[in-house]
Amino acid sequence: MRTLIVGAGVAGPALAYWLRRAGHEVTLVERAPRLRTGGYLIDFWGAGFEVADRMGIAPRLLEEGYVLSGAHDVDDRGRVRARVDQARLAESVGGRYVSIVRSDLARALCDCLDAGVEMIMGDTVAALTDRGDHVDVEFERSEPRRFDLVFGADGLHSRVRELAFGPQERFEQELGIAVAAFDVDAYRPRDEHTVVMHAAVGSQSARVALRDDVTLFLLTFRHDGALPDDPEAQRKLVRTAMADAGGETPKILEHLPRARTLYLDRASQIRMPHWSRGRIALLGDAAACPSLLAGQGAALAIAEAYVLAVELVRSGGDHRIAFGEYERLMMPMVLAKQNGARGLATAFAPLTRGKLRLRNALFRMMGIRFVANLVMGRSLRDPIEVPDWPGA
Repeated sequence: MRTLIVGAGVAGPALAYWLRRAGHEVTLVERAPRLRTGGYLIDFWGAGFEVADRMGIAPRLLEEGYVLSGAHDVDDRGRVRARVDQARLAESVGGRYVSIVRSDLARALCDCLDAGVEMIMGDTVAALTDRGDHVDVEFERSEPRRFDLVFGADGLHSRVRELAFGPQERFEQELGIAVAAFDVDAYRPRDEHTVVMHAAVGSQSARVALRDDVTLFLLTFRHDGALPDDPEAQRKLVRTAMADAGGETPKILEHLPRARTLYLDRASQIRMPHWSRGRIALLGDAAACPSLLAGQGAALAIAEAYVLAVELVRSGGDHRIAFGEYERLMMPMVLAKQNGARGLATAFAPLTRGKLRLRNALFRMMGIRFVANLVMGRSLRDPIEVPDWPGA
C-alpha cells in the first residue's frame, strides 16, 4: 500500500523500515529541513532494544551510546550523598541497555532505511481527508497526494493528531514540569561515565560527560502553561526558574549562552482512548507520550512501530483489524508506564522541602544493591513478548 509517515524522529523511521520490509510504498515527511541534532540523553532498553537488534542497529547504538557506570546525587557542596550502580543494572539484562543521545538514535534508524523510502524534508501535512478507501493529503509545501494509510509519528505536538482527532489540549495532561537540555564544550568539572545530579525545591540539575569533551546538561523545574519560542526568552526562563537551585547550578547557567543547542519543552503526557481513526493511526509520542519522567519513550515508540507493522502483515493489509490488535497489545503497557511516570515528579522537581527530603532518602535507598535490583529490575523488563516477524 501507499503509506505516509509524518515525523522522522524515532517512531517514524522505525515504522518506515518495517513497512518497507512488508513491501509497502513508504513516504516519510519531516517538518525540519534536516535531521535534528542535540536533545537529551535517553536510556534505551526492553522491547525497543529487541526491535533495534532485529533491525541490525544494536551494535551501532552500543558503540555510539554510553554505558554509564553510575549516577551520583550530590549536596550543595558537591559531596556525594547517594550512588546508583547503573553498570550492574545493565548487566542484569545481559548488557542490552545503553544511554544514547536521542538524535543519535534517530539518525541510526534513518540510516538503515533503503533507497525505496521517499524522504521529504522541510514539510508537513496541512489537511487530511479520509475518503474511506484512501486518504487525501494536502501538504504545506508539496503538491497534494493520495495515500492508502497515514501514520502520525510527529511527536508531542502532533499535526496529524490535531487534524484527525482534535486539538492537543483535549489529550495533553501537563505534569507541571519543564525540561531544558543543552550541551557545551570544555566544561569542568568532568566526571566520566557518571551522571551527577543535584536537587533543590522545585528543580533538579544533572550533567553527564559525552565524547569530544562535550558535557550535556538536563535541567527540570516546576512550570505551568506555555513556553516561549524565542531562544533568548527561553534562556531567560531557564535562568529565572533555576536561580535558587544552589549547588553547581549557578556555574552551569553561566555556560547557557554558549550552548551548542537548546531543547526546551513541557513534560506532558498524551492520553487517548484510541490511537486510530479510519485509515489514520498514531504512534510514539503522538499517540501516548509518557513524558521524559517515564524514561522509556523512545524504546516504546520503536516497539509500537514494530507491532503495528507486524499486525498489518498478519491482517493481510486490513487496517481495521491491524489497528485494533496494535492498540490491544500496546495500550496496557504504555498506560502502565504513564501511570508510573506521574509518581516520579518528586524525583525531578520536588515541590516542597519535605518532598525534597523524601527524594534524597529514596536515592540513598537506591544505593543499596538489593533495593536497586528490586526496583529497577522490574522496569527493565517490559511485560510484552516481542512477536516474531510473520513468516520468519
